[in-house]
Order: sequence, then structure tokens, then C-alpha cells
Amino acid sequence: MAKIPAFIRWFAVDGAQPDLALAQFAELRRQIPLLYVLLIVNACALAYTHYGLAPNGLIAPILALVLICAVRLVTWLRRRGVTVDVPFAIAQLRQTIVTAGIVSFAFITWSLCLNGYGGPYEHGHVALFIAITVVGCIFCLMNLPQAALLVTVIVTIPYLVYYLSMGNTVFFAVGVNIFLVTAVMLQVLLNNYRGFTTLVRSRAEMRRLSDENARLAQTDALTGLPNRRYFLVTLASRIATSAAAGSRFAVGVLDLDRFKPINDTHGHLFGDRLLAEVGARLMTVATEDLILARLGGDEFGFVLTGDASDAEAVGQRLCDLISQSYFFEDKRVSIGCSCGVAIFPEAGGSVHELFDRADYALYNSKTSRRGMATLYSAEHESRIRSERAIEDALQSADLDSEMQVHLQPMVNTDLGRVVAVEALARWTNPTLGRVAPDRFIATAERSGLIHMLTLVLLRKALAELDRLPPGISLSFNLSAYDIVDHQTVLAIVAMIRQANVVPSRLVFELTETAVMRNFEVAQDSIMLLRSLGARIAIDDFGTGFSSLGYLHRLTIDKVKIDRSFVSDLDHPSSRNIVASIVGLCRNLELECIVEGVETAKQHAILRKIGCRIFQGYLFGRPMPGSELPAYLANSAAEYAEARPATTAVS
Repeated sequence: MAKIPAFIRWFAVDGAQPDLALAQFAELRRQIPLLYVLLIVNACALAYTHYGLAPNGLIAPILALVLICAVRLVTWLRRRGVTVDVPFAIAQLRQTIVTAGIVSFAFITWSLCLNGYGGPYEHGHVALFIAITVVGCIFCLMNLPQAALLVTVIVTIPYLVYYLSMGNTVFFAVGVNIFLVTAVMLQVLLNNYRGFTTLVRSRAEMRRLSDENARLAQTDALTGLPNRRYFLVTLASRIATSAAAGSRFAVGVLDLDRFKPINDTHGHLFGDRLLAEVGARLMTVATEDLILARLGGDEFGFVLTGDASDAEAVGQRLCDLISQSYFFEDKRVSIGCSCGVAIFPEAGGSVHELFDRADYALYNSKTSRRGMATLYSAEHESRIRSERAIEDALQSADLDSEMQVHLQPMVNTDLGRVVAVEALARWTNPTLGRVAPDRFIATAERSGLIHMLTLVLLRKALAELDRLPPGISLSFNLSAYDIVDHQTVLAIVAMIRQANVVPSRLVFELTETAVMRNFEVAQDSIMLLRSLGARIAIDDFGTGFSSLGYLHRLTIDKVKIDRSFVSDLDHPSSRNIVASIVGLCRNLELECIVEGVETAKQHAILRKIGCRIFQGYLFGRPMPGSELPAYLANSAAEYAEARPATTAVS
């Protein structure tokens, strides 16, 4: 078979460079419409100047050429913004080369035939038409040099031959000049194309390296399994898709048994080899529906998106697989594996909830069912978070590092903005994980740790207040034990004075129970806090028995209606109580806040009653302070219109 000359091969589009083909098509999609506009306008102008001078048989064909150009123009315009694949792009590039040759041949033939009619001006117009058209084509086709060169050859050679054969010195000189300009432009075009291809290849290489870096960033170097980052991202993605589809999936945490003694006995290098073997075994059973990852140390995790009801059995099979003996030269090593499994959405609706509860189930396996897989249930949490465990953990906890403050917005829907946030305590203990606030605060009160806990949380809350935008105040809850403890109140006052905050932006929330425990002492503490400029709010208003009798004796600024009335708004009695509290606040010139608003229906009823400031999942979950700026930026326009929110532990 005869070898195809290199010159001919050069005109073929290289299908082995997909990135280059896509880049060429993207550039032509912008430039070819300009080419067709240029041809249409120039051809119509040339036909106009020769109308009446040339036979109609030469004028009429241009209408067909113009129509073809117009159709091609519309076709290319429709391709703008459309995503194309590599085969389509290559096919269009090849079609463009062929079309360029046909159209250029038709136009040069027509224009040279037209040159035989008219006077010197008309002849000059033909020469100008050919010159500027070929220059325009070169510019518009510069990212497809095969087409640009084909047009140049088809147009320039007949053009030069024709004008050189005329024997006219002027046209001879014009032809030579155009030839030289065209040759220079072709060289510039080829130089530019080399730079273009280099840039495309560089970008492709950068994308490849970026993808490779992203893959490495999500891969555990020792085992080759996905790492913790990938696991958490995948888990978050599964939560979103499963919540939308109403489906279930499982999360599992695997922890090796007896690994630490082996690692200590044989050394870390041997331990790494063992972990790599564990990873290799897990990789053999990984599928699209069973994603396995190394979470760190000797801990692994999985996400099962298939039949979640079989999740416990899958976890047990993984434990059995890992527990089989390992052989290293002359050593035989046996380890065990325990597993905890949690099911979405029964066990939780967030990454932290699911992971923590799978970890709780793992803890149960490690303590009482070693080597087994355990499915999370409510009794696990109850046992792990028993009163004694919480108290022991509080006694030894590093409160400054373990305690966090989350912020929940309070929204004035008349103003359409957040007017305040409430600081809510969050505790994550290394042993117990996340502990519900109502449990650890009650335990702290009973154990006498509440005063120290309050001061730690207040210091963190004041730091958050210092970062809040102007116009947003911060509410902080004081325990019934705090408000009647003189030393604690004095410590609170000193902390506020030392902090870089405006005290008037600080609101202390007290429950009715806290005030009623020792009214006289509580009243003195309230007056001391108000002397700084801080404001006072009664929380859970309406649930006490003596509050109305004492309300006129207290110097308070706000009242928060208890969530129990909001959840029962379908009953007229609850609506009447809320309306009465709203009227009382209006008469006493107290700001009224409704908490626990979770549905648009509740919001609508409360607005009809006269409520204007709301707090609840409908308007925003408790969130870390770092997330609040994004929440404020993204949600300002949505406050006036209720939006649903899923229930979470507050």
C-alpha cells in the first residue's frame, strides 16, 4: 500500500489529540460566524457594483452562494453554548476543511469571471474583494490551519495566474504584494497555531495533574483505599441524594482488634504492611454500591448504598474477611475486627450524626461483642451516654477545647433580616462523642460543674459577639444555679468588662424556673447585669406558674414564648395563650420572640396573631460561628418566606 505523503497527512485532523480538537472547535465556533458574515457582505457589495455591467448569469449564482453562507452562519450560531463530544468536534473540523475548499473555489471562480466586465474601478473592486476576503479567511480559520492553507492555495494561485497573464503592470504589482502579504500571514498563522497547540497541551497536562492531585488527595497512600476526606465527602453526597429520593443507606465503621500489640511487638513497618494487606482485602470486595475507605490508624469505614437492611450482615462479612490469618514470610498473624453500623435516616440526617452513631455501635461491639458487627439502636446511645458516663467525662474534660458555641438566628420577618443569634452549647467528648445539651447541662447542674461550664461558654460566646455584624445581638442562657450564685455573677460581670464588646448587644436568657428559685437574689443579679448595659430575656415564657405575678416586678427587656405552644397551634387554647402573651408584651413594651418555629404553617398563624420575631429550624439551624456569614449572605432574601427544614437535635 502506497504511503500517504506527509503534506497530504498534514491536512487530516488528528483524532489522537482530543483536547486539541475540542479547543479548535471552541475557537471556530466563535470565529466562523464572522467569516460567513464577511463573505456575505463582500459578495453582495461586489455583485451590486457589477449589477447591470455583468450578465445576469454571473449575478444570479451569487444569490445561491450567499444563501449557502447564511445557512452555514445560522448553523454555527446555534452551536454556541452547546456541549459537544470529541467525535462530533473532529467531524466538524473535517467538514469545515472540505467546506472551506468548496466555498473558496466557488467564490474565486465567480469573482474572476466577474472581472471581465466593467471598468478599472470594477476591476479594482474584484482585486480588493479577493485580497480582503482571503485575509479575513486566514484570520478566521487561524486555529484550523489546514482550512486556512487550503483556502489560500485555492484562492491565491488562480488569482496570481490570472493577473500575471493580463500583462498589466499595476495588477501584476498588486498580485505580487498580495502574495507576499498572504505568505507572511500564513507564517504568522503557523507560528500562532504552534503556540495555540502548546497552550492546549499545557492546559490538558495541568488538568491531568490537577485530577491526579485530587485523586491522591482523596487516596490513602498506605492501602490505596479512599481516605477519610473522600469518605466524608461521599457520605455527605449520599445523604443529599438519599434524602431527595427518600431512600436508605448504611454507614459502617470498622476497627481492628489486637492491632496495637502486634504493631508494638513487630514494629511500625510491620504494622504498615499489615494495614496494607487489610486494605488489599477490602479492595477486592469494594463495588459501586459498597465504598470502602481507610479513616485513619487501624480504622476503616464503608458506605453501603444497596440493600441497607442487609448492612449488619455486610459488616459482619467484612469483619470475617479481615479476621482471616495473614502470612508474612515466616510469620502468621491473626487480628480481629469489630464493626458498628448506622442506617440513614433512622440513625441521623447529617454526616456527624451518622458517623457518630456508627461509632457508638462500634463502641458497643468493642466492649461487649468484640469481633461482631452491631447495628445502632437507641439503647446504645442511652447506655453510652448514661448519667455516670457524662458526669465522669465532665469531671475530666478539657472544657475549653471540647465545648463549642453554635449560633441560631432570630429573624424579624417585618425587617427581613437577622436581628439576633442565640448561643447554644455543644460538647464533643473524645470518649462519648457528641452529647446532647439537655443531658450534659442537667448533669453539670447536679454535679456543681455548671458555674465553670457557664464561664467557659460565655468566654466563647463573647468572642463570637465580637465577630458579629453590627445590629445583631447575642443571647446567652444562664442556668438557674448561675443567676443565684453571687460569685458566678461577679465573674460574668468581670468577663464582660474585659471583653471587647458592646454590652448592650448582649442578652441574658433566664428561664422562669431560674427566677422563681430565689426571686430576690435573682432580681439583684438581673439589676447588676443590666447596670452594665446588658439586656434580660425570660426564656420558655408561659410554662411557669408564678411568672405573671412577678413579671411586673422584674426589669426585663424580652420574652420568649415557649416552643410547646408553637407545636400545638392547631388547638385554639394554644393560639389564645400565644395571643395573650403577645398582647401582654405589647402593653408592657417588651420585645416578643417565638421559638421552635419549624413549619411555614406555624409561621403564618403566628404572624396573624401579631408575632414578628422568630427562632427555629424554619429560619435556621444552630451553626458554628464560621458558617454564619455565609448564612447571612445567602438567606437574607428568604427570611420573609417560610422554608422547610429537617429536625435536628438542639
